Amino acid sequence: MTHDHDLVLRPTEAQISAALNPPPGRNGGDLVVETLAALGATTVFGLPGQHALGMFDALRRSDLRYIGLRVENNAGFAADAYGRITGEAAPLLLSTGPGALTSLAALQEAAAASAPVLAISSQIPTAGLGGGRHGYLHELPDQSASFRGVVKSVHTVRTQSQIPSAIEAAWKSALTAPHGPVWVEIPQDVLLAETSVPVVTGGDAFPEELPPRPELTAVAADLLSRAERPAIIAGGGVVRADASGKLRQLAEALQAPVVTTPGGKGAFPWRHPLSLRSWIEDRHTTDFLEDADVLLVVGSGLGELSSNYHTFKPRGRMIQIEADLGKLESNHPALGIHADARLALQALLETVSPREDTQAPDRVREVLARVSERIAAQELTLEQDLLASVRQALPAGSPSFWDMTILAYWAWSAFDAKGSNLFHSAQGAGGLGYGFPAALGAAVADPSHPVLAVSGDGGALYSIAELATARQYDLNVTWLIVDDGGYGILREYMTDAFGQATATELSRPDYVALAESFGVPGVRTTPETLSDDLAKALASPGPSVVVLPAVLRMFAPTHL
Repeated sequence: MTHDHDLVLRPTEAQISAALNPPPGRNGGDLVVETLAALGATTVFGLPGQHALGMFDALRRSDLRYIGLRVENNAGFAADAYGRITGEAAPLLLSTGPGALTSLAALQEAAAASAPVLAISSQIPTAGLGGGRHGYLHELPDQSASFRGVVKSVHTVRTQSQIPSAIEAAWKSALTAPHGPVWVEIPQDVLLAETSVPVVTGGDAFPEELPPRPELTAVAADLLSRAERPAIIAGGGVVRADASGKLRQLAEALQAPVVTTPGGKGAFPWRHPLSLRSWIEDRHTTDFLEDADVLLVVGSGLGELSSNYHTFKPRGRMIQIEADLGKLESNHPALGIHADARLALQALLETVSPREDTQAPDRVREVLARVSERIAAQELTLEQDLLASVRQALPAGSPSFWDMTILAYWAWSAFDAKGSNLFHSAQGAGGLGYGFPAALGAAVADPSHPVLAVSGDGGALYSIAELATARQYDLNVTWLIVDDGGYGILREYMTDAFGQATATELSRPDYVALAESFGVPGVRTTPETLSDDLAKALASPGPSVVVLPAVLRMFAPTHL
């Protein structure tokens, strides 16, 4: 009797020849880039550093495309976006100590958003490992400990023979649901030493699947089939699993209204009769979801934003499909199904009984009308007009990347993404500086569409150096900077809480002149001309900057 795991792939003649006749001058760094190429990687992001030079020298002997950014954190954001757009693990090559640590905020965002990033850093020489203080440049007592609470898995290499297997294990970890960032570290001497390990020519790039338990989907299907007022919350897990088509099929079969979280934007068609859109930070929407007798939550842990700041109190039965075991029932009791969203939705599609409910679209229209009336009463036409102008200027198939800025907060609720995996923001971890470098990574991943980045002037200063990257690689990204003279959302929060704001006002450069100094075209626009100026910039090849001086306001709290 032969088991699947007894089968061993025979090497091809080409693989045998490459193994027996390695080219001269290979080092440990070559094993890194050979393994990445064997796993299917085509592009790597990063920054060189003293201990990592063996890896970067090996790039010269490989076919991998290298995209170098100016700050490690920005390189991490670019890799994050590349992973989101392609669904592949995005390699991120970093140096030791300060270079590695500077990537932490980006890796936290990748972890929160389930973006597959394969970070590979150098380490001090092997002799210095073990927690002592040996006086090496960049030395940390335990570098991997700095990452263990952020990434999915940590892999420390100590010999060259460990490199291919460690990187392959990390690759699978990054791409096993829930996707996420992983960490591999390799000592400087291991990277630099000449290697006798054969050329890496094969790799198993297939991650493990995460199917649902059938007894759980049977119960869930029964609950949904017998529900009187079912509803669905779709989170980022639907987007990561490429499951929006199955979500639509299930919603239509059940006649269940769907609301998407900020991370799940685009997972359900905006103008569908069952679409509650993304107004999850709204009391009317929250009341509607609380009234559902069976609520299906797919790919969301119902965190702060997705639970309307933890005011959401469901009264009916809840079913939660979640690939991250730690998020399952972490905020609300439910029938918890630990599974990839795509596989779980498929199982439900095969077992639910279709429901007839001609009233569901009417109930959706009523909720959206109440939301619209509430917003209209706040006299926020400037903000709504700006969002409409951005939507009008952005081609339907183009992705957009939003920093933590007031216009992005509006976009979470009110922007039509026009498709799954097209709207991305830093709402997972909430760090500043995400929008522009992430957009650069997306433009590398798919140069066929222009990419939009949206930042405030505060967030823009986090990533201004990447204008050099945009120009160097001629990336097709338009960067909209909304300049309100400071940290606008913090100004609003502090004024509301304390009566005045502190530490929120910023001296800032002339962004148009600064962009032009990098060789990037810039234009200053107005609310009236934004749509035309943005459309023109997006239609022009290469990078561009559009600066909009405007002070925006948030809509009133919706969780009172």
